[in-house]
Amino acid sequence: MSQQNVRGLFITGTDTGVGKTYVTALIARALASAGKCVGVYKPVASGCELIDGNLVSDDAVTLWHAANRPGDLAKVCPQRFRAPLAPHLAARAEGRSVDAALLRSGLDAWLATSDIVLVEGAGGLMSPISDEDYVADLACDFGFPLLVVGRDALGTIHQTLTTLIAAATIDRGLDVAGIILNELPSSAGDPSIATNRAELAARAVPPVLAKIGPHAQGFSDTVDWCQLARPGRQ
Repeated sequence: MSQQNVRGLFITGTDTGVGKTYVTALIARALASAGKCVGVYKPVASGCELIDGNLVSDDAVTLWHAANRPGDLAKVCPQRFRAPLAPHLAARAEGRSVDAALLRSGLDAWLATSDIVLVEGAGGLMSPISDEDYVADLACDFGFPLLVVGRDALGTIHQTLTTLIAAATIDRGLDVAGIILNELPSSAGDPSIATNRAELAARAVPPVLAKIGPHAQGFSDTVDWCQLARPGRQ
């Protein structure tokens, strides 16, 4: 399999805590169930838990299991830090720094073994991910289409459209495959849930691909994730 032909998707969020890992895991599970060899990559994680002397990213474990445990778990997220801060600050608290080169080269292990790769960013596009890089810089370097995950709650119109504007202004513009609305349990009783999807569909250029309810085990919308994915930049 040529690394140049491996398709991928880059999953970003409109904010922290909107459910990127949850959504990425649902996509990974759907692809693995369809017989695809799925690579899952989270370049860096903070807020990790120390277990038996090792820092463990719950997000990485979730993605790995959803993808049917491909390869080595440690390669899902090769840079892990303990403090619940932006990665570069969490690293600094440990007297370390985020390795910007490894953020990028860590993807190679998955390109070599996968039919499709799902990359999950940290926070939103403009979240700092190292002393020099933002999540958007990685998205630009990898070149995979973006999936934008937004919280299905009051304020998501602004947050989602702002993310799309940011994507359009970075480098030559980042390709956005679509938007996914995630209704969190904390959104119960929010009246905007009844209108958010239609409002975004009317105001955003990329399509709203799916809306996920609380505790969903899959997508009620039919989405061809392989068709949306594209090879990265060479």
